[in-house]
Amino acid sequence: MKTPLTPPLARHHSIFFLIMRRLRAPLIMLITIISIAVLGLTLAPGVDPDGKVHYLSFFHAFYFISYTATTIGFGEIPYAFSDQQRLWVLFSIYMSVIGWAYTLGTVFAILADRNLQQAIAMQGFVGAVRRLGEPFYLVCGYGETGRLMCQALDRLGYRAVVVELDESKVGEIDLHSYAADVYAIAADASNPETLQYAGLTHPSCIGVIALTNDDNANLAISIAARLLAPRLPTLARAETRETADNMASFGTRHIINPFEKFGEALGLALHAPAAWQLLGWLTGLPGTTIERHRDPPRGSWVLCGHGRFGRLMVDAMDAESVPVTIIDRRPPDDIEHRWIQGDGTGAAALDAAGIRDAVGIVASTSSDVDNLSIAVTARQLNKDLFVVLRQNHYSNHALFDAFESDITVVPSQIIAHECLAILGTPLLSTFLDEIRRRDEEWCASLLEHMTQRLSWKVPDVWSERINLSRAPALYRRLMRGETITLDQLLRSHANRNEFLACEVLYLDRDDDDHLIIPPANTPVRPGDEILLAGKHSSRAGFGLNITNEHALNYILTGTDLPDGWIWEKLSRRPARIEKRHLP
Repeated sequence: MKTPLTPPLARHHSIFFLIMRRLRAPLIMLITIISIAVLGLTLAPGVDPDGKVHYLSFFHAFYFISYTATTIGFGEIPYAFSDQQRLWVLFSIYMSVIGWAYTLGTVFAILADRNLQQAIAMQGFVGAVRRLGEPFYLVCGYGETGRLMCQALDRLGYRAVVVELDESKVGEIDLHSYAADVYAIAADASNPETLQYAGLTHPSCIGVIALTNDDNANLAISIAARLLAPRLPTLARAETRETADNMASFGTRHIINPFEKFGEALGLALHAPAAWQLLGWLTGLPGTTIERHRDPPRGSWVLCGHGRFGRLMVDAMDAESVPVTIIDRRPPDDIEHRWIQGDGTGAAALDAAGIRDAVGIVASTSSDVDNLSIAVTARQLNKDLFVVLRQNHYSNHALFDAFESDITVVPSQIIAHECLAILGTPLLSTFLDEIRRRDEEWCASLLEHMTQRLSWKVPDVWSERINLSRAPALYRRLMRGETITLDQLLRSHANRNEFLACEVLYLDRDDDDHLIIPPANTPVRPGDEILLAGKHSSRAGFGLNITNEHALNYILTGTDLPDGWIWEKLSRRPARIEKRHLP
């Protein structure tokens, strides 16, 4: 049986041995100087108070050299020294100064040594991770996406352990105000040993998120997680289909390509705008407010930049039979689409592409400056244009916020949204798939109902399993044969005539009797898993309703149960007394 997160014994002592190896020569020099000084002092003749020749013992000589060579100073013992002894002491003092100067210089050089600093940081990191007793996610890569993920996990109450290759990014973690400490180390996350030290095999690790900007590193992380911790869900970023296919062959459960995800979203927006708006509202970052966009119009589009992102956008438009003209410095691989040579930042190329008659434009180059320039120029030529703007770096959000695009594509946010949808509530993915299969009228009706009740602020989305550990009060009543409906559970424990600000989206049952947007009078069964969306306060209220017997009894019957044995006895006493006095 493997012991989780247990480095070899040599690793624990590597710092000590590293220091001792570096100090070997200075220590040998100091020992030699002190030995010679002690030996010479025992051989130098002295005089006692009676005028007789006296020699210091080895103990007295070592004692005197010890406090003299360390510049403490004390006095001549046991008698005043002779000239020979004082001459030897002078020689010993200057020799010891040279030895200590060499030793201290070596110590300062060791403390500034990068390898020693990394070893000390690694040992402290390993110890901190080993002591973690609460669930945490292992986040590999602390770029823009990793930072968003850590912030979202912190908001949801989960701990995060970060492995990042760039030391400057690791240093930024302390500058962010996280509710709980985020343990981080500057190391290569593609190294399996580093992942083990970071908690990959720790019993409290509940997931691995590979978000580096290197597909090969993400692939290595996925393989290591699959082989060393197959029970853990792994989410990996992949920007090429080849890497995604390779990850899938190793059994990686969740592979996220931000460009493909947005391509699917754009195709859905062109085909079913209400479903697209609903998905964006449900999968946004918690606490943020989603602005309702106008629906992408159908008609001719212009795309600037035919790279990886641009090709996926063209594929999405082709799937919806939307005509598109491509502007790029090099001709596209296919000849099926109209192509204009240029970069789109100038009016000439945009005019040649028919921007004045187009209904939308996609600025999809790898340069944020070029994308903004394209969007500004295009809007000047056609003020009604629907603009899809690619933002490569989240740090430029102030510039992109100043320009009112219809959709701003931020790859880091797309990945963070997808990760949260998968990790936070696995049942949400099933519900989202159901939405994609529904018609536009149904999605529009649900979106209108949900946003009117809960506003456009991204709601908390969570699931509750009706079992003894997650919902003890409700589970015991159901096992006794009581019938309890969703309508009853969604009432406030403060006032049962009021409803919690949340909605049941999906009801998953073991017998495959799954219900999407179940009716309020649907009875709850043991083993059901309920997907809900609502305000943060309602999440706590619903949790209290299903776990606390007193709260559950109140919302079901309107009666407050007495709290505690004494109060229960006192509450029963008046009833018995009243009964005793009845005629």
